[in-house]
Amino acid sequence: MKDILIITNYFPPETGAASNRIFHLAEGLQKHHFKVSVLTPLPNYPTGKVFEAYKGRFRHSSVKNNITIDRLWIYASNSKNKLLRLIAMLSYSFSLFWFFIWNKIPKTVIIQSPPLLVAFTSIFFLRSKKRKLILNISDLWPIAGLELGAFKKNFSYKMLEKIERFNYNHANLILGQSNEILSHVRSLFPKKNTFLYRNFPDFVTPKVSKKNTSKGKLKIVYAGLLGIAQGIYKLCQELDYTRIELHIYGAGAEQNKIQTLISNNPELNIIYHGEISRDKLHTALMEYDLTIIPLLNRIYGSVPSKIFEYARLGLPMIYFGGGEGEQIINEYNLGWIAKAGNYSDLNTVISKINPSEIHMERRETIKEVSFKNFDFNTQLNLLSEKI
Repeated sequence: MKDILIITNYFPPETGAASNRIFHLAEGLQKHHFKVSVLTPLPNYPTGKVFEAYKGRFRHSSVKNNITIDRLWIYASNSKNKLLRLIAMLSYSFSLFWFFIWNKIPKTVIIQSPPLLVAFTSIFFLRSKKRKLILNISDLWPIAGLELGAFKKNFSYKMLEKIERFNYNHANLILGQSNEILSHVRSLFPKKNTFLYRNFPDFVTPKVSKKNTSKGKLKIVYAGLLGIAQGIYKLCQELDYTRIELHIYGAGAEQNKIQTLISNNPELNIIYHGEISRDKLHTALMEYDLTIIPLLNRIYGSVPSKIFEYARLGLPMIYFGGGEGEQIINEYNLGWIAKAGNYSDLNTVISKINPSEIHMERRETIKEVSFKNFDFNTQLNLLSEKI
């Protein structure tokens, strides 16, 4: 049985796409006869505060489903203050360095990126001719930060670019969630060994709802992080509610603004349901006609994992983010496309959706497409051969 260590910033009981993705990877590798261990901070996302059950600890170790999980100290913060965010990343990097000194590290290590500094710390201290380092890139930083307006092209940005290149250069294998990510890596290091590793989900699907589409207004649902990149607050402001209801599940930086908007504008057909467990969410989603996947701005390299999760549920989608995600929606006929950032076009697209298009047969077809083309275990089998 081959030992493998996964280093990540996010892991359950934290919620969100990043946490789910790494959990499924760890569990999948364990089922493929790898001895898996995980290094992660004390859980704190998305609140920026260490969860109550872990407060006051510098380290917490446990074993779940035969996976050893070591949770390390972090100065937790989700502050908009860049210095505090930097301190948070550096604190976890320090904990990793301390762990590396006192513990035996397996010969194969999967490192999640971003955050860039955490990946850099891991690669810097673990690089060795005898060790295989696998860098799992879910978003392209610092490019994504520049597109989101978090960075400016200054000295700090150039330093982050150098760190990015260091990480790519010293990784033995690079996993990328999109073809755009892999193209970017190969533009810098043409001979780098790469593997397209999509964020395919792995869960038992609830039955597709037998109800017909809503007889009145279309019930559109958004479920996920209420962060800056998703732009849900602006979406709430820009949608035409003449023939739709918008239902929202999740938590994040824009949560309070969204709740205030709803409170101050009761005439808007927006219902906020809070945050619920993933299993309960999957069941709840079956009651809606459509889901919407928005991005405030088109982000190069980004392919929202919601595409694959909703496809597995058989839920038709409205995609509003551009890029490679848009191509996937079109290629597999998973729903409707609106031009990224163009809310007028989004409202036009929604107004043209014929409720008769949302029926059981279409939902079952979407599920079949998912099982055939977005299968987690098929992808993991291919990855296992490269590790």
